Amino acid sequence: MSGVSGMSGSDPAARDRPADRAASPDPGELADLACSVAREAGDLLISRHGQVRVVDTKSSPTDVVTEMDRAAEDLIRRRILAARPGDAILGEEGGQIGAGTAVRWIVDPLDGTVNYLYGLSDWAVSIAAEVDGTVVAGAVCVPVHRSLFSATAGGGGWLRSPGRDGPERLSCNSGVSLAGALVGTGFGYEAGRRVVQGQVVAALLPRVRDIRRAGAAAVDLCSLAAGRLDAFYERGLHAWDFAAGGLIAREAGAQIAGLHGRAASESMTLAAGPGLFSELHDLLASLDPERDQ
Repeated sequence: MSGVSGMSGSDPAARDRPADRAASPDPGELADLACSVAREAGDLLISRHGQVRVVDTKSSPTDVVTEMDRAAEDLIRRRILAARPGDAILGEEGGQIGAGTAVRWIVDPLDGTVNYLYGLSDWAVSIAAEVDGTVVAGAVCVPVHRSLFSATAGGGGWLRSPGRDGPERLSCNSGVSLAGALVGTGFGYEAGRRVVQGQVVAALLPRVRDIRRAGAAAVDLCSLAAGRLDAFYERGLHAWDFAAGGLIAREAGAQIAGLHGRAASESMTLAAGPGLFSELHDLLASLDPERDQ
């Protein structure tokens, strides 16, 4: 993958590395696989964009699953296991398969299902690779925009998009005050959670430039990485929602975490440039957002 150095067989230092280290997965190779599979799943999904049926619901009647969520996840599982048959995979629709391996893939086959169902543009395929519990590679494909975001730990965040000769290195906005910040967020599907999220966003709105709600957390995190948002926060995200996008944002210079020094999690995920992160964190913490009615 452009912008990421992989281990080469001609590397003389490789002969002197311990065997277990030499055999550890190369993040660049994992990212290449994530990119390739995300593109293929994106092609599958765009072939039926806005022409699908709902087959199930999750947390509420409006939290839907389409036939294409499942078809895309099935394709992703098959492609990853064909390339790396010993790896574990955690998918939003099918749960986890495999265990006892250093590598686990974290997959959201269709982030932004409601957008996809309605024919809107902000939906994505998100694939991350975790090694020994740490996300080291990720890809987010946004097919309608023909955009592919990717990153490796320590290798930077990158965007491939039409009209560019090669990948563009991503850098989040810096030096933004809370009052000047464009902040992305999202809402859960359960009524009791939405009540509190509405209260929080109502208190936040007068304190920032504006609020955006695109409907796909992976896209929001990549927008932050690309400087299209200044910050993002949401309660209720799962690992598959932020694993790849979170790495991409972090590699673009953003800070991503939960509240009060905790890791990003379902309870709260917050991302922004370092100075803005602190301002937004303190305001959110004062609003007690980690609760449901």
